[in-house]
Amino acid sequence: MAKPGRPGARKSKKGATAGTGGHGRKALEGKGPTPKAEDRSWHVAGKRKAAQERLEAARARHGKTAAPAKRPPRAKKSEDELVTGRNSVVEALRARIPATALYVAARVEMDDRVKEALSIATKRDIPVLEVMRAELDRMSGPDAVHQGLALKVPPYEYAHPLDLVERAHGTDRPPLLVALDGVTDPRNLGAIIRSAGAFGAHGVIVPQRRSVGMTASAWKTSAGAASRVPVAMAANLTQTLEALKKQGLFVLGLDGGGDTPLPGISFADRPIVIVVGSEGKGLSRLVTETCDAVVSIPISSDTESLNAGIAVSVALYEIAKLRAAG
Repeated sequence: MAKPGRPGARKSKKGATAGTGGHGRKALEGKGPTPKAEDRSWHVAGKRKAAQERLEAARARHGKTAAPAKRPPRAKKSEDELVTGRNSVVEALRARIPATALYVAARVEMDDRVKEALSIATKRDIPVLEVMRAELDRMSGPDAVHQGLALKVPPYEYAHPLDLVERAHGTDRPPLLVALDGVTDPRNLGAIIRSAGAFGAHGVIVPQRRSVGMTASAWKTSAGAASRVPVAMAANLTQTLEALKKQGLFVLGLDGGGDTPLPGISFADRPIVIVVGSEGKGLSRLVTETCDAVVSIPISSDTESLNAGIAVSVALYEIAKLRAAG
């Protein structure tokens, strides 16, 4: 009686069996060396290589030689800033801001601003690095709108407050400066710089402590005006205002409770530094005591206050109008 076999076991005959013709050996040998990552179209490196080739082809059509492709550096703690947005990037490049890299999103639409940014960067030997749009999103931050372009710039070099006065004396207009007291929103700083450029101010002063500085957001909000209007940093705002008073400047504070209405002020033709506080706290006590006059902007009773950027714009416009009329 035959012994029962194992369940599922396959029966085979003993003796010589036919060979496989070498198929087994070939299977062991594999399919040859694995292609490099950049030669595989589906791989991230392959996609990056293809994107770089497209960028080089686009640049070649405009008669420019492409810079060597480099992998964008990993984000690290640095004082460097990213200027984002096509208008802001082009304005910064036109002003010859000492940029260290121009980032271009893959498959970016080649409009006039992108072409100009590439052209300026190439002439100035600024590295042009193409990155995937998701990487540029990460580099720019959640609140930035980069439009496919970002410019890496070193830390902002602040002027000295008294240098702004010397710069103003070299013009045909009396000095007109703006100082910020406790303003922490970079968009307000950018808007103030933009208004300063529009109405002929000679510079903006920010305190070293408890105040906003020249960040990428401020650069962007200024719409390029930051390349023309210098920003100075004061170690102590009250002492700086006292030093400006010794230089002959009239310190004009903006406050909703000021006792002097802004329209038609009699001292518009004098050298002036306008001081504005934060929307919530307004001017600090020491700064208020330092002011030669505290003026208010008449507004509707339905509105509690104006933010710093709008208040400065109104004051600069009024002073510019009075100076032009005088």
